[in-house]
Amino acid sequence: MPTSNNPSGQVRFGIIGTNNITEKILEAAKQEPRFVLSAVYSRTQEQADMFATKHNIPHTFTSLEQMAVSDLIDAVYIASPNFLHATQSILFMQHGKHVLCEKPFASNAREVKEMIAASQKYNVTLMEAMKPTLTPNFLALKENIKNIGAIRRYFSCYCQYSSRYDKLKEGIVLNAFDPALSNGAAMDLGVYTIYPMVVLFGRPKSVSATGLKLSTGADGQGAVNFEYEGMNATVLYSKIADSALPTEIQGEEGTIVSDRINIISEVKLKYRSGGETLISEPNKLHEYYYEIAEFINLVQQRKIKSQINSHENSLITIEIVDEIRKQLNIIYPADSPAAE
Repeated sequence: MPTSNNPSGQVRFGIIGTNNITEKILEAAKQEPRFVLSAVYSRTQEQADMFATKHNIPHTFTSLEQMAVSDLIDAVYIASPNFLHATQSILFMQHGKHVLCEKPFASNAREVKEMIAASQKYNVTLMEAMKPTLTPNFLALKENIKNIGAIRRYFSCYCQYSSRYDKLKEGIVLNAFDPALSNGAAMDLGVYTIYPMVVLFGRPKSVSATGLKLSTGADGQGAVNFEYEGMNATVLYSKIADSALPTEIQGEEGTIVSDRINIISEVKLKYRSGGETLISEPNKLHEYYYEIAEFINLVQQRKIKSQINSHENSLITIEIVDEIRKQLNIIYPADSPAAE
């Protein structure tokens, strides 16, 4: 497996995608001394130069192919539009580069399987940048499940009104609601509720979805029920309405309550007998730090996948989203065999 050329154990990153999420990743990376920001790609030299100047990045590229073959980077962080995730990830893996790819991993399960196959073939690390499942507070939640008896229900909600929806109501279609980019509520927010469920409980026995399809062909919101052996699960997600509902794991002896699922700040264990215990701790590090640290650990340990944000969990999650989209008749151009 290729590793960093730096004897200090640092990993030199290239960046694809100069958006708000990338800004947060780079802010978090300041807390990880093994992260070295080496290069940035943009379609235009002007944009690449602006981003490089802002973040003191020594190298710029306007060609993905040139960046992929360059010996200036060991790994790449991909935060491009969803429909580009698979092709870009595979390109870099073919050239021995490790890949940290934003959620959702790709447009559909076919693409995710191709990404996983490339990781295995070229023996490079591939991980989905799903942040909450790697945080200490999620791990505390996971550890305490054994304290609430037989699990009967998982419930999670992530509903956040998008300002881009206002534009859509004016007749302006922005990226968030464009199916050509493999976007929509399930891909943007729904995966935050589904991925932790998969980490905790694995693949459900059945999926039953309802939702609202917008004029663009993308989904605006969804409500999904899942069946597991001995328990049920329900998730709600929306980009066209807000909600303050928490995430709950309900057991026969108690309930674990998390304030949110995308950024877990507070987790309580509430016993059926009446008492409650705070099992979370204040977030001492940036919310995106933990995915960066996990990824670099994998590179240094010569592992191609995480145990938590594993290839298997990412594949199950996107297979669930595929089924949800099938039931709601949400179709992406990337779903067509011609897109291969």
